[in-house]
Amino acid sequence: MSSRRSRSSREYTHEPKSDASHTNDHHQHHMHLPRFNHNGHKVTPGIQPEGESGRKGFHPWKFLKITFKSNSMLSSWVNILWPIVPVAIALHFTLPDTPSSHLVIFITNFIAMVPAANTVGLCGSELARKLPKVIGVVAETTFGSVVEIVLFMVLLVTGKESNVPVIRAAILGSILANMLLCLGFCFVAGGLKGGEQHFHEAISEAGSGLMLVAAMGLILPSVYYNALNGRTDLALASGEIGSEALKISRGTAIILLVAYLVYLLFQLKSHDNLFHEIYEQDELIDKDRHKELAKPKLTLTECIIGLLISLACVSLIAVFLVLQIPHMVEERHISDAFMGLILVPVVEKAAEHLLAIDEAWDGQMNLALAHVLGASVQTALLNTPLVVIVGWGLNIGMDMQFEVFDSVSLILAVLVVGSFLRDKKSNYLEGSLLIFVYVIIAVAAFYYPDPVHHGGGGEAGGAEAGGETATHEKRFF
Repeated sequence: MSSRRSRSSREYTHEPKSDASHTNDHHQHHMHLPRFNHNGHKVTPGIQPEGESGRKGFHPWKFLKITFKSNSMLSSWVNILWPIVPVAIALHFTLPDTPSSHLVIFITNFIAMVPAANTVGLCGSELARKLPKVIGVVAETTFGSVVEIVLFMVLLVTGKESNVPVIRAAILGSILANMLLCLGFCFVAGGLKGGEQHFHEAISEAGSGLMLVAAMGLILPSVYYNALNGRTDLALASGEIGSEALKISRGTAIILLVAYLVYLLFQLKSHDNLFHEIYEQDELIDKDRHKELAKPKLTLTECIIGLLISLACVSLIAVFLVLQIPHMVEERHISDAFMGLILVPVVEKAAEHLLAIDEAWDGQMNLALAHVLGASVQTALLNTPLVVIVGWGLNIGMDMQFEVFDSVSLILAVLVVGSFLRDKKSNYLEGSLLIFVYVIIAVAAFYYPDPVHHGGGGEAGGAEAGGETATHEKRFF
């Protein structure tokens, strides 16, 4: 699959021998002929051979053709849903303010988020091909996290404190969806296609170790609050405990951001050769690599335009989806826990999940693990601190006081996944067990009640939330 890197210096670059007549002052001059990739395209300086399209600029028809075919069969099937995107946007502005309309708008925008996020992932993947392998994998994971960041920021700005419980649940739900649901399907896909799968300890140990540390950092503010709240033998009042927990959350966010920078330094600088070798070995396993290399590629301009268009659609859909969440909680009695832990993460992580499952099906378990665990690490060490710090700047009390149910679910999930990764191999049984654990959490979240003052918990709470929703809708549109 990626003998391209080892071949790049032998096949793509040609250096003629120096002529003795040109060495008068004892300096040897080398001429570098243009490089050509596997498809015979001249490689642009700074672009990796496998990412060279052989074209420049923007070609609408080729752009649409390449994006519709996508980079895998699952991803191309998702693109069939693209007509729903303009329909979902139009319905937001045309349907009346009724309970049935709220349900229709929520469902259409929920579905529309999948193809829009899928295109973000595709254009990010095409852009990543043009970069060195390790940087490309990190960039690809980062582009997948953009959808999540947009959703978190929209939730924070539109609902302020009222949406903080949903954001907290979505943070942990995103990690659980990656580590249990997506990783489970990767193990199942790889196991059914090729039997027992093996992966490198550098990928599994770094990912699982980081997630254990990140999980501890995420839940410690919640442990602090729950350990002290309600006690009568303390000098702190109940309100002061919450204020102190908020300060701890903000300090933890800064530390987690620093940890993420150290993680990037480890992966991109000090140990980049190790990860580069692992990913290249993984690419050699793909029997369809020649077909992948022969596929038409997007130009750099097309990647950027595709990212801008798809991110604009994702942002609009995220706003419309988020504005319907209070209505779903009040009118359809969907709990915040189920909305945040299950519904929101599943839709915003769809593109990343499809990519990782496709890699596992091709036997590339190291790349699949890099995307799954990398996305979880980014949620914990980058996206969560960002939303906490942005809330700090907006004077919104965005903290890490997670529900005990959410916290325990996260710690148990990290421990379960860590135990499965310890032996550096996987099979469909382990994958099935991870999916079953996720389903159990989903069932429990569905029946997890909201506070009395929130959503459908009481008429006053519902009226208050409904009034806030109307205010936000008028302010934004």
